[in-house]
Amino acid sequence: MNPQAEALNATIQGKSNQVFELLSERGKEIFFPKKGILGQTAEAKGTKINATIGAAIEDDGTPMRLESIASIINMDPSRVFPYAPSFGRPDIRAKWKTMIYEKNPSLNNVELSLPVVTNALTHGISMAGYLFLDAGDEVIVPDLFWGNYNLTLANAYEAQLVKFNLFKNGGFDLDAFEAKLNEGGIGKKVVILNFPNNPSGYTPTDAEQSDIVAIVKAAAEKGNKIVTITDDAYFGLVYEEGIARESIFTELCELHENVLAIKIDGATKEDYVWGFRVGFITYGIKGGDAELYGALEAKTAGAIRGNISNSANISQSLLLEAFSSPEYAKQKEAKYDIMKARYDAVKETLKEEKYKSYFTALPYNSGYFMCIKLADGLNGEEVRKVLIEKYSIGLISLGNVLRVAYSAVAATDVKEMFDGIYNACKDCK
Repeated sequence: MNPQAEALNATIQGKSNQVFELLSERGKEIFFPKKGILGQTAEAKGTKINATIGAAIEDDGTPMRLESIASIINMDPSRVFPYAPSFGRPDIRAKWKTMIYEKNPSLNNVELSLPVVTNALTHGISMAGYLFLDAGDEVIVPDLFWGNYNLTLANAYEAQLVKFNLFKNGGFDLDAFEAKLNEGGIGKKVVILNFPNNPSGYTPTDAEQSDIVAIVKAAAEKGNKIVTITDDAYFGLVYEEGIARESIFTELCELHENVLAIKIDGATKEDYVWGFRVGFITYGIKGGDAELYGALEAKTAGAIRGNISNSANISQSLLLEAFSSPEYAKQKEAKYDIMKARYDAVKETLKEEKYKSYFTALPYNSGYFMCIKLADGLNGEEVRKVLIEKYSIGLISLGNVLRVAYSAVAATDVKEMFDGIYNACKDCK
């Protein structure tokens, strides 16, 4: 093992043996190189003649660039063309951490790691898998989950996704979650909590969220060592009262010494910049301090460097500009209102009794999506194809469940969409 990895492991083990035991073998061996090329480049910073950097520099010392590109970007070239650090730009990392506290006031300045920038949330999930999953490890997910977990965790790291029933009596199935978390002997457990959920568009109520946390705490008190990965891709898009407004990470990050909380979030959906590919991974654990978090950040940055080198500088810089804009909050509120209007249109439309003869809505209250469960005798794939061919409507088929991304449908088109689904079901019946 590289001595730099050994040093990080010693730091982690000294601060939290539980976290060390949760690391995958790959996670134990990874490190961010402070020696070699990177170390020598850092030592040469500020020299008059610096021939260490693997980038081209103009004679005036600014980044070399093509005018055909530079002319269409109204930003300091130093914030656009050079590499960003593998950790991410320090300024956006600090800003995002501040924003986490602002969005989740119950954190009350609990000590967290500095967020590390990932190439959006898929990459963040993948890096969590890199650091904490060995082949054969189980990852607990609901029976309705984002299909890309299969590629990022099962295919890439040979983990096994094990499912619990998501809904019971119109809400979160707490009994199924508790049973799955406590299945098998005492040991390492990995859980993904994705709220608002993709594909169902469900966020637990305030009471349900507290109950989920209590279940995790009870499992930790039995001696289980638990990694909770909160996939907060759709954070902030909650449309009903009584639904949890803060990330469940808020309650998990200082819950118990045996619970390592990992927050995966980013600007992709929160700020409507899907192509920017800027996400963050943040750590929290009871008793965590700067030294422990620094070691985890270094391992994360090492995994990123060995995977994609670093995330795009220009995307981070553009977002930082937006976050500092006096119009940012107002503009974000305006987009939320559009999303809420689409949600309300779905809710109002589905009050019509006729739809129930062919499909019923699964619980939904937030995010981009909602799902309908087809009546017995209907095949989701068959209905999906009829919708495209006859009604020019596109949905996603998940067996006998159809996912509706109302985030992409004007409120004025919602009624036509559901009437089309109704008619397609009638055709297939």
